[in-house]
Amino acid sequence: MTNATPTAQLSEAGLSIWLDDLSRNRLETGSLRKLIEEKNVVGVTTNPSIFQAAITSGSDYDNAIAQQAAAGSSVEETIFELTTTDVAAACDLFAPIAASTNGVDGRVSIEVDPRLAWDTAGTIAEAKELYKKVNKDNVLIKIPATLEGLEAITAVLAEGISVNVTLIFSLDRYRAVINAFQAGIKQAKDNGHDLSTIHSVASFFVSRVDTEIDKRLDAIGTDAAKALKGQAGVANARLAYQVFEELFSTERWNVLAQAGARAQRPLWASTGVKDPAYPDTLYVTELVAAGVVNTMPEKTLDATFDHGVAKGDTLTGTYQEAAKVLDALENIGVSYDDVVALLESEGLEKFVASWKELLADVEGALAAARKAA
Repeated sequence: MTNATPTAQLSEAGLSIWLDDLSRNRLETGSLRKLIEEKNVVGVTTNPSIFQAAITSGSDYDNAIAQQAAAGSSVEETIFELTTTDVAAACDLFAPIAASTNGVDGRVSIEVDPRLAWDTAGTIAEAKELYKKVNKDNVLIKIPATLEGLEAITAVLAEGISVNVTLIFSLDRYRAVINAFQAGIKQAKDNGHDLSTIHSVASFFVSRVDTEIDKRLDAIGTDAAKALKGQAGVANARLAYQVFEELFSTERWNVLAQAGARAQRPLWASTGVKDPAYPDTLYVTELVAAGVVNTMPEKTLDATFDHGVAKGDTLTGTYQEAAKVLDALENIGVSYDDVVALLESEGLEKFVASWKELLADVEGALAAARKAA
């Protein structure tokens, strides 16, 4: 593998590279296909902010919006149609990868309306609706890991629907997510589903942890505080991997695995480096192990392809040092619990804001199309 690209080397080490972006332009111009062919991309994730940026920039969706206007569709119906159409097309593009990996990769994620993040029943209903509409075996329905979302995760998996659990920041919440996943798989088994066809990833966010904690360390201002900058995100993710190893080696899980269940894979999200003082591949090369996923914005993917250094497994056995980092932060006055609670709240607020912007923009476009007709 000495002549292979860094992304090929990471793939060889067992890391699945997914792109954290999707748009009609990517699909129609072939740019997404090119990333599959050249940069080892084997899946795609989307979120409300990604669709807001895609649909409201340029003219790629004008004809589709005009068709929806002519059909008398509401703004919610229009957005549902636009996003599910893109995701279904991406699922088709990734279908050969899904087939060759038995559904492990070749996955495309679509998120429930973020305004439902605190509504268990509403999340379950929309997850089923999205799954039915996309109608592709390799789709993942994204559900936020709120307390209300945990019950929805279990219920949706119990229906045999594959799930991407998103917006995980804390180790305690990650444990609860794995518990909700295993409960859902048990129910799916009881419901007679083929467990080998149900897939899940747990999206653990990385860079935002450093952004918030670094801000607090700067406010403390001591040399000891500044020495801890840029360490929390990787440390938190490494301890999450320890949780993964622990909870997927229990007797409870072994019983399900023997029945054909597949482990819920850790997925590193928010992997774009926000602080230019840090290496731009920090949240990729420091979080590598066989069987994990890293979903990258294109800028991070390009940096990794250009100069990322594959160092093999950089997760296994790192837990003691990672724990020391979080302990040092607590000792210096940075509250982990406060940080992760704030990040979950801010993450949801950001997605809700993007969704509301998308609703307003599409509503305006529908009105303009009806006026022009």
